[in-house]
Amino acid sequence: MKVRSNLLNNKKILVTGGTGSFGTHFIKNILKFQDPAEIVVFSRDEKKQFDMRNQLNSEKIRYIIGNIRDKSAIKAAMNNVDYVFHAAALKQVPTCEFYPMEAIKTNILGSNNIMDTSEDAGVDKVIILGTDKSVYPINAMGMTKALMEKIMTSKARMKRTNTIFCGVRYGNVLFSRGSVLPLFLQQIKNNLPLTVTNSNMTRFLLPLPEAVNLVLQALQSAETGDILVRKSPAATIGTLASAMQEIFNYKKEVKIIGTRIGEKMHETLLTREEMLKTENNDKFYRVKNLEKMDYAKFYTLGEHDQIPEEGYTSENTQRLSIKETRDLLISLKEIQEGLGYS
Repeated sequence: MKVRSNLLNNKKILVTGGTGSFGTHFIKNILKFQDPAEIVVFSRDEKKQFDMRNQLNSEKIRYIIGNIRDKSAIKAAMNNVDYVFHAAALKQVPTCEFYPMEAIKTNILGSNNIMDTSEDAGVDKVIILGTDKSVYPINAMGMTKALMEKIMTSKARMKRTNTIFCGVRYGNVLFSRGSVLPLFLQQIKNNLPLTVTNSNMTRFLLPLPEAVNLVLQALQSAETGDILVRKSPAATIGTLASAMQEIFNYKKEVKIIGTRIGEKMHETLLTREEMLKTENNDKFYRVKNLEKMDYAKFYTLGEHDQIPEEGYTSENTQRLSIKETRDLLISLKEIQEGLGYS
């Protein structure tokens, strides 16, 4: 996946949720490899902004406290922005299950605010960050993120302005906040059993740098309405736990605590139906949008069109062994720091 290194040179960009796991890594990458005119970090948490400001110490970053639910706050941040990377979300499955209206306000209405104000401000391109949980969704988080994607593709079809709307969709990002690996690492540090919901569950495994590359690929090549999906290997949760035990020579047992509300056994990145309009590239899939508001295409398959037997899931993708999972994890800086040699 070759991405030009000068995509953001002299460009002003806005990153919503810029102090989150993706936003922090993305901004570090941009500062290291590119030369943007300005990076606007738009987020709610002043403490995270304070920490990020001290850590990065960059004059190119401007920090704005605000909530994507507040359209006026977003509008004030959009001045002369070239590209918007929309990463702000409520993404914890249990939280969204208990407070679905809060997920609606942020993931649906807030995302719509971002897209509307981007059009009004004449932004060149808006990239929204999606999730495997939005595909055949069974929980509130996935349902709200699925509707965020539908809003994006609708705006792309309407073409009210020249703003290009596109998205990315990927599975479990390793060491993102709230994911299982930080929990395992904390349990190891505290000499506690590793807690696993169901050892046979499978999850896509995507390092943060690959998530960043996918977003940059979308910036470089996605057309309006496209959704890019990163091809990723997967492992069972039991394999992940065993790999962590091997890496840290950890002898404590694995404790099965049961499936949480809203969890799937296997995650899906592409539905069977989407496979009909998907291009298969080297390291990613491209889900194409309908080029115009052609309602007939919503109901009519072509004469030779047949829906594939399955989509793209964590069950049928490349499955990693314990050794392969261990090798992948050891390459991560968080694991190296945990081992004390980085």
